[in-house]
This record gives sequence, structure tokens and C-alpha cells, in this order.
Amino acid sequence: MNTKVYISIRWKFLALFLGCMGLTLLFVLIGGLLASYVLKLNPYNVPLAWIINHVGSQPTMLIFGTIFFITLYIFVTRPLVLRAKELASVLEEMADGRLHTTVKVKASDELGTIAGNINSVSEQIHTYLEEINQGLAKIAKGNFEHEIPVRENHELGLIAQSINAMSEQLNRSIQEERNAEKTKNDLITGVSHDLRTPLTSILGFLEIIDKDRYTSEVELRYYMNIAYEKSLSLKKLIDDLFEYTRINNGMPLHLRELDVTGLIEQLAEEFVPSLEQANMVIRTHVPDHRVMIKADGDQLVRAYENLISNAIKYAKSGKYIDIYIEKKDGQVVVRICNYGEPIPKRDLPYIFERFYRVEQSRSKETGGTGLGLAITKSIFDVHGGEISVESSPRQTVFETRLPILE
Repeated sequence: MNTKVYISIRWKFLALFLGCMGLTLLFVLIGGLLASYVLKLNPYNVPLAWIINHVGSQPTMLIFGTIFFITLYIFVTRPLVLRAKELASVLEEMADGRLHTTVKVKASDELGTIAGNINSVSEQIHTYLEEINQGLAKIAKGNFEHEIPVRENHELGLIAQSINAMSEQLNRSIQEERNAEKTKNDLITGVSHDLRTPLTSILGFLEIIDKDRYTSEVELRYYMNIAYEKSLSLKKLIDDLFEYTRINNGMPLHLRELDVTGLIEQLAEEFVPSLEQANMVIRTHVPDHRVMIKADGDQLVRAYENLISNAIKYAKSGKYIDIYIEKKDGQVVVRICNYGEPIPKRDLPYIFERFYRVEQSRSKETGGTGLGLAITKSIFDVHGGEISVESSPRQTVFETRLPILE
């Protein structure tokens, strides 16, 4: 049998009620005997006799018994009432924000259970708030990787989850800011280096000419030609740098409907002189229908020009450049394949970074500004597209993807 039934508060009230009733009956019985005794004593019996004569003995006993019962019941139930008020006071303190408030468990009845639950809730909330507070302190010191434990099905867990999300976002923003600062510094360093090299050569040859340190007009023209070529390289670097920063700073796009098939075939025709000079041939493999996209034609032409120009520069030994166009998963996929020397695996992850050049291409004949592929990637990025590269001893493939116009 469950012993808790006997310590339930309802049984306590019932026991107190029955006890008060019993004591009241005893009080009435003893009172009646005392009244009988007092009635025989003159002159002390006059007030009692008057009450009995005018009210009646039974009503008098009922009145006094009721007053006694109520007084006794209030007295004996006062501890329970005070206990309930104490619990209510603790709950009010918690409602006011003093969550780490405890109450003594004085009994094993329902009020004791409530007190125990209040203590348990208070301790759980306090402990979890301490965890959140300590986590916030670590985050405030810059430890953005710290995660506050998230308790499921707990409203404070939602707060912890929001704090973790905020910390992650803040960490990401700080990292982006640091990367932007590093990018700016790297850009300045790269620009300084790439501008200084041709500029130093130009100044050197111009100094020779200025101080008449040449021996003949032929040598003079030779020095002037070198200075002119270096000036062209310098201008190309500045133009590419301007284009790169313009694209990455959110240049306005002049979007219109374009047929990718027609654009690629037109570019292939325009490169015929360069291809003949390099003893190469472009082979196009395109669908027999139009593939429409929405893009900035001038920028897209520049991007594909960069890719084809690189294939001509660095893959002359392959003789062929194959261009494939296909539709796949709601995108137009353009693959530009060449069969020259492969790009080293160590260089593939960095091929689209600005000022990055594959070592074997750093020659006077093929050396560029190191911004061509970076510009190309930026153009596809601002169009919501993608570009990737794969290279093996058999072939090197630059693959681009752009959303098809529905």
C-alpha cells in the first residue's frame, strides 16, 4: 500500500477537521457539565440563567461550540497556511528575477513536494544561467569558438542557441574582416612588386638613353623598344588591376539575353589569326540549338577570351583546343580543353588567385599580370556561376557553369 496516501495534505486537513470536531464535542460536553454546576451557584448563575432562558440551552451550546471550532481550526491549520504563503513568497521572488532562491522542505506532503520542485527548478535554472554567463564571458574575451551547451526542450536552451549563432556570425565577420585586410595588404604587396619590376626596367633603359650611354642608333632603338614593351606590360597590369578591383567592388552588370553557342563560335572565329600563328586549331562541339542565358555580354566575352588566350599561350604543344557546350541540371556547362603541359597539382588550388603564376609560365614570352584568371573567376562569381579546373598529363580542362534562362 502507498504510504504517501496517509501523509497527503487532504488527510492532514481531514485529521485536523475531525480532531477539531472531537475537541469541540468535548468542549461542549464539559461546558454543559460546568453550566449545570454553575446554575446551582447563586448569584453566579444569573447571567448564565438569563442566556439559557432567553436563548435556550441547545442554541447556546451550538453558538459556543461553533466559535470554539472555528477558533481551534484556524489555530491548528495556521502552520499549513503559513507554509503555503512562504511558497508563494518564494515564487514571487523568482518572478522578480531572484531565481536562485531556495525553501526548506519541512514535510513530505504536497507542499513539501512543491517546495522540492521549486528548489530543483531554481537550481537547474541557476546552474544553466551560470553556464551561459561563463560562456558569454569567454566569448567576450575573444574565444568565439566556444559553444554554450544547448539543452533540448528548454527555453533557456533557445537563448544559448541564439548566443552560439551570434558568436559564430561575429567570428565569421571578424575573420572576413581580417581576410579583407590581408587581401588588401596582399594586393598592395603584389601590385607594388609587379609595378616596380617593369618600372625599374623602364627607368634603367631611359637612364641609359638620357645619359647617352648607347654606342649606336641601333642600340638606342633597341633600348627604346625594350622600354616601350615594358611600358605596354605596365599598362596591361594597371588595366587588369583596375578591371579586377572594379569587378570585385560590385560593378553594375548590363544583363541581356545571350546565346552561349553563338558567343563561343564567334570567339573561335576571332581567334583564328592567333591560332594560325601558334599552329593550333579550335574544335567546337556545340548543340544544334540555342542555349540562352542572361548575362553581361562584354564581361562574359572577356572571361572566355582569357581562357582561350591562356590555352593558346601555354598549350601550343597540344595543337588542339576543344570546346564543349552542354546543358546539365539547369545550367549551361562550357568545357575548354587543351592538351599541352599539365598544370602541377600543387598549383591547381591557387590558379584563380590574383598575382599567382604557375612557375613554368614565368617567361618573357608567356608571363602575364597574374590577374587574368582572377578576373575570369570574379566575372563568373558576379553572374552567379562557377569555374573550376582539372589537369592531367592527358589534358587540362577549364569548366564553367552558368544558370540557363528559363
